[in-house]
Amino acid sequence: MSGSKDQTRQEEFKRATAGALRAIARNAEVQVAYQPGPSGLAGKRARLPLPTRALPPAEMAKLRGAADAIALRLRHHDEAAHAARTPQQREAREVFDALEQARVEVVGSQHMPGVRANLDAKLAETCETEGYDRMTRKDQLPLPAALSLLARERLSGEPAPAAAQRILEQWRDTLGEKADTALSEMAAARENQSDFARAARKLLTALDLVEAEVEAEAEEDEAGEDGSETSSQQDNSAEGESQSEQQDPTLGAQPEAMQGEAAEEEGDSQEEEEGVAAEGEDRPGGPQQRKDTGPTDDSSLYRAFTRKFDEEIEAEDLCDAEELARLRQQLDQQLSHLQGVVSKLANRLQRRLLAQQQRAWEFDLEEGQLDAARLARIVANPMLSLSYKREREADFRDTVVTLLIDNSGSMRGRPISVAAMCCDILARTLERCSVKVEILGFTTRAWKGGQSRERWVQEGKPRNPGRLNDLRHVIYKSADAPWRRARKNLGLMLREGLLKENIDGEALDWAYRRLLQRPERRRILMVISDGAPVDDSTLSVNPGNYLERHLRKVIHDIEHRDFVELIAIGIGHDVTRYYRRAVTIVDAEELGGTMMKKLAELFDEDAAAAFQRAATERAPMVV
Repeated sequence: MSGSKDQTRQEEFKRATAGALRAIARNAEVQVAYQPGPSGLAGKRARLPLPTRALPPAEMAKLRGAADAIALRLRHHDEAAHAARTPQQREAREVFDALEQARVEVVGSQHMPGVRANLDAKLAETCETEGYDRMTRKDQLPLPAALSLLARERLSGEPAPAAAQRILEQWRDTLGEKADTALSEMAAARENQSDFARAARKLLTALDLVEAEVEAEAEEDEAGEDGSETSSQQDNSAEGESQSEQQDPTLGAQPEAMQGEAAEEEGDSQEEEEGVAAEGEDRPGGPQQRKDTGPTDDSSLYRAFTRKFDEEIEAEDLCDAEELARLRQQLDQQLSHLQGVVSKLANRLQRRLLAQQQRAWEFDLEEGQLDAARLARIVANPMLSLSYKREREADFRDTVVTLLIDNSGSMRGRPISVAAMCCDILARTLERCSVKVEILGFTTRAWKGGQSRERWVQEGKPRNPGRLNDLRHVIYKSADAPWRRARKNLGLMLREGLLKENIDGEALDWAYRRLLQRPERRRILMVISDGAPVDDSTLSVNPGNYLERHLRKVIHDIEHRDFVELIAIGIGHDVTRYYRRAVTIVDAEELGGTMMKKLAELFDEDAAAAFQRAATERAPMVV
């Protein structure tokens, strides 16, 4: 009876919290889901941590705070205005997002004491959980968290939680006069998101979080902008169509999703035919949009400054076996609720594949299984010989599938967990159907350049150096390795510090070349990503669309050579502008079903082709 009461209490709490979220957001269409893991928001879909049945007071306060934070963002946040001024460098973008979240929480809770209490409880719990009170050095506190706490103090007039006071003192002493002035401007402009965003950009500039070129152009925008869309469009015409493209709030997804939305409206088809972007056009994607550096003849060729520090490594070599087992267990616990759903989809895919094995036959053979359908010919003409048939081995049996997973920092949390589990279940399913699967991941070894950048600095910083970061390409499962041996490796995706920046073009070329070495007749490459190529170190010293232009060229080459079938799935990021065969999903929860669906479509095409061949062979023999 006690367990039943607890469950009833839990359900009532969940319904009440979801109702309060919709009421505060003033949007009855918001969908609320309770799932293990952190809270999040994608469009009008809110995700909250799954409460326990016991519902201790501390847990209830934390969950209410998470719900209120999402509700206030839905009510007081304009995604288009935010995207218009979002900096493209990853670290600056994370700080900018954290500052905006602090603003909506302060503004939204100023007249609602209950909401303010929930948010304060959630913030205090976060500070204690993260161990802010144990930090002794300034660099131990992440920059977005530090600036968010300082801004919250200035905007609300209330001190930060006690656990964060000591470490924040170190930040206050080193901010500088310009940063302090910017914080005061942000406090004065907290009711106006556009004015607040300008002040936030000044803070980022004071802390050297934006490049000088981007900073200068942002100041020009401020001088000629009166807060209206008309003024923004005028800036767009002067800046080569980069400003207005960033204002597209497509999918309402993660900040990185906005990078890929800034692709050009004109010249797209021509660029796909040529495989490279037109010279002199500062086109879409990533932090590079507003730059125009260097002569086009030298900068148009993609290259790496040095490949000496690049790394292609097996997953088990990145951490010890004990940690790998712990990470795998953590993955299983986080996604236990999702495993049943994806397993059903996987079983459905398996049934479709196994059923297709019965659809292709070879007829009119001299040996094999007697073809009863042709016995009537023998009755009509005894001089004809008996006809035999034999089941044709389905073409997809001689197939290899590579899953290339974006291991960038923006995939942290829910997206990378779901991607790991989906890869795990898909590998098991296809292995049962005699289809080999390879699982690869790509990231970099460092933030903002590693040893490659250090060498570039030592050599006098030559212009247009090319890629300036150390690649890390991870092999989670090779095609010939059985799933059972590679299962633990997928937990590595959850390791803290693994996910950094993403250089998609070289990763795609790497996976493609590995596939070309395979003996299978059919090769399928599925890319799962949530953003355009981003590497702050590379993009700060090269032409604007450097990484994205290379990605387009690699995609063009793969799709036009027809050696490999290329599919892409974008999580909150429109990949259809890059890939000929692609699909975009808004929430990571849709990933499993989308992967199964796209592979089923491929194999259905394969089965249809086999059936057509069999029908063609059989037709001339019909009397």
